Amino acid sequence: MFELRKSRWTRSAVTGAVATAIAAAVLPAATAAARTPGPPPVPERYTAQKLAWQPCRQGDSLECAQMKVPRDWYHPGTGEDLTIAVSRQRASDPARRRGVLMMAAGGPGGQGLLRPATLVKKSPGIGAAYDVVSFDQRGVGQSSRVRCETDAEFQGYFDGDSRDRSPAAVQRELDNARKFVDSCRARSGDLMNYITTDQTVHDMDLYRALLGEKKVSYYGPSYATVIGAYYATEFPQRVERVVLDSNIDFTGTWEGHEKGQPMSFQRRFEQDFLPWLAKNDGTYHYGSTAAEARAKYEKLRGRLRDHPLPIAGGKALVDPNRLDSVVISAMYNGANFPGLAKSLAVLDHWDRATAEERAMIDKGFGQSPSADFFAEFFSVTCTDTPWNRDIGQWTKSAAEDSEKYPLAGARELTYTAVCANWPEAKAPQIKVTGKGLPPVLMVNGRHDPATYYEGAVRAHRGLRGSRLVTVDGGDHGQYQDGSACVDSVVNDYLIKGTMPSHDIACEAAPLPSSSREAGRNG
Repeated sequence: MFELRKSRWTRSAVTGAVATAIAAAVLPAATAAARTPGPPPVPERYTAQKLAWQPCRQGDSLECAQMKVPRDWYHPGTGEDLTIAVSRQRASDPARRRGVLMMAAGGPGGQGLLRPATLVKKSPGIGAAYDVVSFDQRGVGQSSRVRCETDAEFQGYFDGDSRDRSPAAVQRELDNARKFVDSCRARSGDLMNYITTDQTVHDMDLYRALLGEKKVSYYGPSYATVIGAYYATEFPQRVERVVLDSNIDFTGTWEGHEKGQPMSFQRRFEQDFLPWLAKNDGTYHYGSTAAEARAKYEKLRGRLRDHPLPIAGGKALVDPNRLDSVVISAMYNGANFPGLAKSLAVLDHWDRATAEERAMIDKGFGQSPSADFFAEFFSVTCTDTPWNRDIGQWTKSAAEDSEKYPLAGARELTYTAVCANWPEAKAPQIKVTGKGLPPVLMVNGRHDPATYYEGAVRAHRGLRGSRLVTVDGGDHGQYQDGSACVDSVVNDYLIKGTMPSHDIACEAAPLPSSSREAGRNG
């Protein structure tokens, strides 16, 4: 609900008979799950493209190019083409090169174009063995973008106190949702119907073909687990090794996934953060027990409800929703806990806060949500899978979850009302089963707030032949997160093809003990 990495590169020209071969190569296998009828053959104007590689930034070894794709893969002759920005980081050791590792970004709404450089910097063994490639998926970043409200128009979307269930407050949420959807219709037209995971995986397969690769390996975190699972399902003959990190239940629906998030964010807050905060009471003075820390948080929240705090030169207000938003964001990674704890302590003594402390609050609380991020987020989540459109039921559900899981449940209607007003989904329904796939490696934390463990287990059970690495921690995104166990398992699989023979557990990266330790760790 919130939010979140064979062979040789293609020759310089792809034309004539080679283009015809690529056109055949981008068609889904007859056994792929899924839909009837399948997409038509890919026109040569797409398969004959040349990727004009240039440094993404001056002096950068990461290369970028642009790729044209159909607006709608099922009707490639209609509508304007879209542009997909793609990138590649060539293998640093050509003698050890074993193929291409494709990445995608999470969100939905994240940008993937520059991510290969970060991945290979942290895992040089992967960078030596693979050309690591990625892209900004359709709808975001440097690719063709979907447009809804401007940042200025979207500014107040999350303001206020979502725990307020008065008729006026509820109506404001519903009006904001309808206004946002209306802006998408007016500014993006039917493009919003084609910003889907299914359309994205067809973009990916064209990219694979233009790279001259028969197969690719894949790494994806968060929403990118859905992208990876859909790609493998629709193109099982095109994948070699697949790692899915912090998994959405891609065997279910977006509605089901988002309905489960209030519970998991509340669990992370109450079972991980508040006990950690109490353990460090000597540093932050927020109570020596989790109950005391929660009571102090609620007291602060109440003060901000009655008297929102002007910050950033009066350009923003710290109200209850903005406070909750910062806390929700911090729950994604335990390394954020010291910074959040320090911020809460500063807000509690704002009248005597130093200039440095006030600047810290301005920076951490003064930023507003990106309208472009949410344009992509809702385009995907509201269109991929069906939604219940009964506003009355969602209003009731939000009130119930606000009581049970107040941290994130209070804002449930803010999200679900958008999808309840979205145009009817036209995307084909993809059934992920694992049929015809090599074993898939999955990784998930037990207390991950965004991609909760219960959903990952359902996805694991539905994905035949997969192996699940359970991490006894709560961070979102486990690979390259500080667990030597996780990194070793993922690297061994991608580089050597070594897959655990059964589901295993790994220890999590340790939580920092205080802001002083967090500073040492960067």
